[in-house]
Amino acid sequence: MLLLLPPSEGKAEPPPGPPADLAALAFADTLTATRERVLGAVDPALRAAPAAPASAVYTGVLFGRLDLPSRKVRTGREVLIASALWGVVRPADRIPRYKLPIGEKVAALGPLAALWREPLAEALAGLDAPGALVVDCRSGGYVATWRPREAARVAVRAFRVLPDGGRRPISHMAKVARGDVARALLAAPRRPRRPHDVAEAAARAGLEVELAEDGGGWTLDVLER
Repeated sequence: MLLLLPPSEGKAEPPPGPPADLAALAFADTLTATRERVLGAVDPALRAAPAAPASAVYTGVLFGRLDLPSRKVRTGREVLIASALWGVVRPADRIPRYKLPIGEKVAALGPLAALWREPLAEALAGLDAPGALVVDCRSGGYVATWRPREAARVAVRAFRVLPDGGRRPISHMAKVARGDVARALLAAPRRPRRPHDVAEAAARAGLEVELAEDGGGWTLDVLER
C-alpha cells in the first residue's frame, strides 16, 4: 500500500538547526532538478532555513488526526506527502517551513501541477504497477500532479448525509475524514492490499464508508450524519 497525503496549510517552524539537504530527500535522483528550479523562483532563502522532519512541520487538521510521528511506516514506500515545493516527501525528510499552494501562479514556472507531472511520473514509476494499491487522500490540485496508471487507486472523499437522504460534499472538514482513514490504515494489523481491504479497515475503525468503482479507479466515501 502507498498512502498519498496532501501537505497542510499550517506548518510548524523548525527549531534552529541545519537546513534541508536536497540530496537526502525522497527520489532525489529524479526530483532535485525541479526542486532547485522551484526554490530559486519562489524563495532562495529557504535553502538556508532550519529544517525538521516533514511529519513535524505539517501540522494541519489531517496531520493532527493522523498523528504521523507515532506511526511506524516504511520510509518512502508506504507514505508520501505531496508538496508544491518538493513534489513529494517522506515523513522523515527534513524540510523548512514554507508557504506554496499548488494553485499559486509563479511567473517563471507556469502552473505548478503541470511542472511536477513529468518528474513525478518518472520518480513514482516503480510504485505504479499492476497489483499495487494507492490510497489517495490528496486534494484536487495535488491529484493533478500524478495519478497511477497501473496500480489500483482509491480516492478518499467525504460527504454529509442530509435529512432527506441526499449527500453534500464536505470541504474543509474532509481533511478530518481523510486523516481518520489514514490513521485506520496505518493502525490496521495488516496493511491493505486491495480496495476492499481499505474499506474494511476504515469500517473496523468505526467510520461509515462506502466503496465504489469509478471510471477504472475506486472511491471511498466517508459519510457523516
